[in-house]
Amino acid sequence: MIHAPNRPWRGVLVATALPLRDDHSIDYDRYAEHCAWLVANGCDGVVPNGSLGEYQVLTPEERARVVETAVTAIGGARVMPGVAAYGSAEARRWAEQAAAAGCASVMLLPPNAYRADERAVLAHYAEVARAGLPVVAYNNPVDTKVDLVPELLARLHGEGLVHAVKEFSGDVRRAYRIAELAPDLDLLTGADDVLLELAVAGAKGWVAGYPNALPRASVELYRAATAGDLATALPLYRQLHPLLRWDSRVEFVQAIKLSMDIVGRYGGPVRPPRVPLPPEQEAAVRAATEKAVAAGLG
Repeated sequence: MIHAPNRPWRGVLVATALPLRDDHSIDYDRYAEHCAWLVANGCDGVVPNGSLGEYQVLTPEERARVVETAVTAIGGARVMPGVAAYGSAEARRWAEQAAAAGCASVMLLPPNAYRADERAVLAHYAEVARAGLPVVAYNNPVDTKVDLVPELLARLHGEGLVHAVKEFSGDVRRAYRIAELAPDLDLLTGADDVLLELAVAGAKGWVAGYPNALPRASVELYRAATAGDLATALPLYRQLHPLLRWDSRVEFVQAIKLSMDIVGRYGGPVRPPRVPLPPEQEAAVRAATEKAVAAGLG
């Protein structure tokens, strides 16, 4: 466990999948158990209300209770909620809710209702920073159409608005540019399938998807990769990569929940408009998961 109290986003923070019953209601007891199980299996914390947690289709009451459930289960220092919203005022309210629940940091996408320019991005992060919790930026230009390029991240960090970035662009070259422009800005791996590359480049954390199903193997991979132990990390990475790459696909929520079901956890259904995987994708995820389990990675 390398959880850093002054930088609570460091280490392996799992973007938690949300257990839904067959009627699509949230099983909060099962979610609390899942958060506790992840920490018991070596993960450093959780990130509720991220994309993997299907936050976009939760009611405000559900979204708040998810955060409170995670905090009760593992303590607020280990909970970094996603606070993304279409409006800056709403995102700030979610950050304030996180603070009231006892969380130590929050994760924030740029404005995602339209292709915001740099001035709008800066104003958005400034507004949410006023809630008083450290903000981790989340760069996902594929989904948001707003790219937090290294120069913009350096400006956000220089103005004290963000302390770290979850990097999901897939461009591992950015790690070196970010380190040059903002050496005190913590880089967090945001896509499972570039973990090794970004760890070697100096990542201080991993906002992770597949530990929902395979926490022990994932933590072992992260620890080895960040320690520079490539003799351990590379073979493990090769074994896990057929699964890790699903984290960067449109169907990542369904894939990770299916893997959870296969390994004996509870993944469960997804909320519409998401739909179950088609047969060929289900077969691919099932085969890759069963192979990982057979290799002792479950």
